[in-house]
Amino acid sequence: MAGLTGAVVVLPQAIAFSLIAGLPPIYGLYTAMIIPFVFALFGSSLHMVAGPTTTVSIAMFTSVSLFATRMTEDFIAIALLLTVMVGLIQFILGLVRMGRLVNFISRSVLTGYTAGAAILIASHQLENVTGLKVKATASFIESWGFMLTHLKDINPYSFGIGIITILIALIFLKISSKLPHLFISMVLSSLAAYFLADSSWQIPLVGYIPSSLPHFEVPANFNFDTINNLLPGAFAVAILGLIEVVTISRTIAIKSRQSLDSNKEFMGLGLSNMVGGFFSSYAGSGSFTRSALNYELGAKTPMSSIFASLILMAIVLFITPLAEHLPIPTIGGIILIIAFKLIDFKSISQISKASKSEIAVLTITFLSTLLFDLQFAILVGVFFSLSFYLMRTTTPAVIPIAPNPINTRRKFMNAKVNNLDECPQLLIVRIDGSLFFGAIEHIKNKLIALRSNSRKRILIVCSGINFVDVAGAEFLAREAESWRSEGGEFYLCSLKKKVRDFLAKGYSERIGMENIYTNKEGAISSIYEKLDRPTCEACPVKIFLECPQ
Repeated sequence: MAGLTGAVVVLPQAIAFSLIAGLPPIYGLYTAMIIPFVFALFGSSLHMVAGPTTTVSIAMFTSVSLFATRMTEDFIAIALLLTVMVGLIQFILGLVRMGRLVNFISRSVLTGYTAGAAILIASHQLENVTGLKVKATASFIESWGFMLTHLKDINPYSFGIGIITILIALIFLKISSKLPHLFISMVLSSLAAYFLADSSWQIPLVGYIPSSLPHFEVPANFNFDTINNLLPGAFAVAILGLIEVVTISRTIAIKSRQSLDSNKEFMGLGLSNMVGGFFSSYAGSGSFTRSALNYELGAKTPMSSIFASLILMAIVLFITPLAEHLPIPTIGGIILIIAFKLIDFKSISQISKASKSEIAVLTITFLSTLLFDLQFAILVGVFFSLSFYLMRTTTPAVIPIAPNPINTRRKFMNAKVNNLDECPQLLIVRIDGSLFFGAIEHIKNKLIALRSNSRKRILIVCSGINFVDVAGAEFLAREAESWRSEGGEFYLCSLKKKVRDFLAKGYSERIGMENIYTNKEGAISSIYEKLDRPTCEACPVKIFLECPQ
């Protein structure tokens, strides 16, 4: 059922996308047959539906139009060659396990991108439902501006068919969530349009579709010069396709709770595009609309994509006359429902309550999706997400700590927050965060602020330091040398094995092996013996167990 509905939905989309790519309509249908079939066999997502998409179609046209005129034989040949190149690049990236790069796409970025893409999808379908013809190159703001200023030009019959489609789907969804409500609404609204409408209503239909299947053919212009010229465009389309397919598959996987192998997604998309290029298909990627539809209809395995491909072949071969009568507003109404379900209101609410920086990332990604290219929106979201992360990692907490005398074990706590007495001779500081080049300046300034003339010794508790780079190790060594040059001492304790092993590469000797302790207790017990005894005896705080009582 999911495959059948998917095949009917992709039919008008494939025709539209191929025109966007500058190719005859049949090539969009070929892409919708071959790409999802191969991806279903080699990808890891259970619900992802690959095939022709808006963004990749635009990128294909942009890359190929530099070398040929749209709809010509040369344009087709170059597009197919470019598709093979795109697939090869994607497959190699998966083979060398570059799928880990998608870990930089955070949940907030995904949620913002999905919400923005859902509104963009809905905006494009409003054109189909209302019958208004918005300029293909119009931006999101221009599209809405045009529609709002041309409300009087809405085709009431097209709009009525779209609304009927939505209402029927919602009614059957209310009756039972297990019913294929989208497919039922598609059939019933199409029958209503067929039997009730007349020519004066001007309801747009899918229209004529040629009856032919893709066949094997080696792309023309398979030579070094052409490949060299197409290489920059191939990389751009390949990266765009990978971002799209992984973003969508991860978005659906959050709902389905499926574990994904990003490298397998890379290779699956690469193989589908490589094979597609030899079977008259142009570059494809993951489809938000069709993947969400696939999941909503209850598909459990990639067999739904294979069924969709086979059913689309059958439609093109045998049922073309019936498919020609499918109203475009019906498809638009179904996609509007899917677009609304893509917006994860629950996650947006959770993120907004959890973190200001995360909701900022979500909002920036959302607005970027509406105002810029989709692939650029992802990059903007990732950039700001990493920026906020770096702001946190480059400013680790540098906390003066002291034992709490109320606790029998004298547990060490934040001295400032808990208003605890500190040793007048020994400064004890805990660093919570990685000690790397980006954090050194912040840590240095914090230590300077905590220093005092009376305290000649400092103990750094390193239990919160997970990572040290060369710059961090050099900083510790220089600090030790600086404290000694001023008549003081510099100590470390509670180092993790990874940090201890790194410092052993020439830095421990500069710090002083005798000044590096396994734990706080051992460090304080040893350091106490080196403190000024008259000062200790006159000290009123007596915070350590070793202090004379």
